Amino acid sequence: MLTALKNMFRSADLNKKIAFTLFIVVVFRFGSTLPVPNVNMAALNECRLAAETGDQAGLFSMINLFSGGAMLQMSVFALGIMPYITASIILQLMTVVVPRLETLKKEGAAGTAKITQYTRYLTLILAVLNGTAYVSMAVNGQIFQECNKSVVYQTDIFSVAVMILTMTAGTGLVMWLGELVTDHGVGRGMSILIFTSIAARFPTSLWAIKLAHSANADKGWFMFLLVLAIGLLVMLGIIFMEQGQRRIPVQYAKRMVGRKMYGGSKTYIPLKVNQSGVIPVIFASSILYLPALYAQLWPATAAATWINTYFVKGDHWAYNLFFFLLVVAFCYFYVSITFNPVEISDNMKKYGGFIPGIRAGAPTARYLKYVLSRLTFPGSLYLGLVALIPTLAFVLVGASQQFPFGGTSILIVVGVGLDTVKQIQSQLEQRSYEGFLK
Repeated sequence: MLTALKNMFRSADLNKKIAFTLFIVVVFRFGSTLPVPNVNMAALNECRLAAETGDQAGLFSMINLFSGGAMLQMSVFALGIMPYITASIILQLMTVVVPRLETLKKEGAAGTAKITQYTRYLTLILAVLNGTAYVSMAVNGQIFQECNKSVVYQTDIFSVAVMILTMTAGTGLVMWLGELVTDHGVGRGMSILIFTSIAARFPTSLWAIKLAHSANADKGWFMFLLVLAIGLLVMLGIIFMEQGQRRIPVQYAKRMVGRKMYGGSKTYIPLKVNQSGVIPVIFASSILYLPALYAQLWPATAAATWINTYFVKGDHWAYNLFFFLLVVAFCYFYVSITFNPVEISDNMKKYGGFIPGIRAGAPTARYLKYVLSRLTFPGSLYLGLVALIPTLAFVLVGASQQFPFGGTSILIVVGVGLDTVKQIQSQLEQRSYEGFLK
């Protein structure tokens, strides 16, 4: 590891990429603390503290998580990367059902560039819609319900429109910064920004756990170290599962083209245990926010009372059981639409490839589907258990909002960290240096 670090800093080109990435991260964090116009900062700080510790904290925790706390600060980057994530997921799902998008996906780099352009347009549209809803709720006092102070100076149409346009422009700038990191830095830009947003809240959350038990000084430090140790163990387990894969061997037959012999090589199809990543957890969390949003908009109904009792705080067994089942179901759904065994089998058959012991064509497709279903089962259970970590933290430290190693956040941090290390590894191997992973 020390040798790899030494080799990493020995490469001037890699040093420039790392420095550029760190510069973009600093710009991103600055925009996350810069408030939009027309915001009463004194009232906002007081209301934000009440919102982060109140029962309503879970309602906006997903967006606030991906924005690095910028949402409750009403900053220029308040919407964070969520509009881009939503647009990417929508385009990815529509690729399966819209023939035009499916054709573009098969066209290679040109088609991918076109889909990326559509994703940018949809991101800005979603940013306008999300910004409008967010500013309207802030003006009407629906975001900071625990606080009766107004966080906005003026509520006329022009002032509100300026706030919405500023947040929309901030989303566009975040998207551009992410693409700059992808092109000129290290790692995938959007993933690095998400990683930065989540990691920025870790020190505050850890210290809040210590302060929550500050009545007993020894217990406060004990809980701090205990949570830190549990977080490291969870990270270790996630790294083990994320690296797990089933390698299906593929043999390509030899064939003569003119006077040259082609084929005869051996390779494999890597099928990960967690083939769907963190997407099922995001899907399930988004679905479970809909009842909480209904209860906030129509609080006087009997359904809202039931939702506030069982679904808002997230500590009831019914909520967690439903959340777990949703994660498992979305895991199977996402894998089924992103991995097509029939298409892979046809491509193998076209180029003379086959799995040893399995006939080409339909038997290969059935075999791949069988193996994938067997892998998805433990992968979905693993995702569901990781997603329930905040509930276990509620029992441990008394408040899941303070626990920094929540299901979605820890999955993203570990996943992005592994992906970035692999990219640095490839950069070092191109220069004949020994990398981090062996």
